[in-house]
Amino acid sequence: MMKRLFLIVLLMPFLVVVEQALAEQNIATLRSAEISVEPDAPRMGNEENKDMKRKRNYPMQPPTIPHKTANYRIDLNSNKCLSCHSRRQVDESQAPMVSVTHYMDRDGNFLAEVSPRRYFCNQCHVPQGELKPLVENTFEDIDTILDNKKKKQ
Repeated sequence: MMKRLFLIVLLMPFLVVVEQALAEQNIATLRSAEISVEPDAPRMGNEENKDMKRKRNYPMQPPTIPHKTANYRIDLNSNKCLSCHSRRQVDESQAPMVSVTHYMDRDGNFLAEVSPRRYFCNQCHVPQGELKPLVENTFEDIDTILDNKKKKQ
């Protein structure tokens, strides 16, 4: 027990020096303030409202929402999205119908209404904003990669 205590006391100055050295390093961050300061959150950007389908970047990517949804109510009692996108409403609204997979339960059985596990649209679907990226993005979708590969051959 004494040996352990002696070892801890002996290592304390070393740990303090290491901690100070790490704290003095200039670490890249997206924060606008020191880590010990809680800055005000940046203002939310305007949601895109173009009503145009966006290209998907990978297979099975949920489509993004091409319109404003700020005042949409989605809770256990109502789902504003389904007032346009449900099977019953698409003829009148001309909005795309939700995928048939949204009408299936986890065992693959078709349901009369949207499955409870697909009811909260904003779990997967998100509106877009015209914003400057925080970091450089060099992502290329698989079609672009395959096209470039064909061109090189």
